[in-house]
Amino acid sequence: MPEKNETALLVAEFLLQIKAIKLQPSNPFTWASGWKSPIYCDNRVTLSYPPIRTFIRQQLTHVINEEFGAVDLVAGVATGGIPQGVLVAQDLGLPFVYVRPEPKKHGRQNLIEGDLNSGQRVVVIEDLISTGKSSLQAVKALREAECDVAGMVAVFSYGFAVAEENLKNASCKYFTLTNYDALLKKAVQNGYILEEDVETLKNWRKSPETWGQ
Repeated sequence: MPEKNETALLVAEFLLQIKAIKLQPSNPFTWASGWKSPIYCDNRVTLSYPPIRTFIRQQLTHVINEEFGAVDLVAGVATGGIPQGVLVAQDLGLPFVYVRPEPKKHGRQNLIEGDLNSGQRVVVIEDLISTGKSSLQAVKALREAECDVAGMVAVFSYGFAVAEENLKNASCKYFTLTNYDALLKKAVQNGYILEEDVETLKNWRKSPETWGQ
């Protein structure tokens, strides 16, 4: 297995290569939240590339084995964490459930889809951590179902201070395959952005809610 830093750089390169992450400092995106952003991330794109999909699955599995040891259940956070979670659960030979952002409006009105039992040790799979809010809603739902949440593994994190704080306050241990710093390093190295763009991208992360106003 590659070293942790090597993995972070490799995954960052893959995400840039297939445009799962796009960097546009001079032509920002507008997120659903209304925030202006020089970066857009959609890790679902990785599913269309079998070698990259396989590498990400293997690395997520490796992190779970290394950091959490034996778990009973894998839970994906809807929607991006569902396919990654299924792949990992298959790899580990474990049951899988997924957590909706809100209960289904009809039928059994489930918040958690799939079978789980109280006391099961569960690891949560996310594709992306931004503020950590949706991830922690899933953690809360699993804890309310009397599961023991070992922690969370995600493909990528923006590294916002607010996410760090939210996850720490919720006592949720988490790991990501790659991160914003590794991304910027690879993006400059391989010519996806210019050296002078780095300061803009670093400033955005410091204050994403007011950047570009």
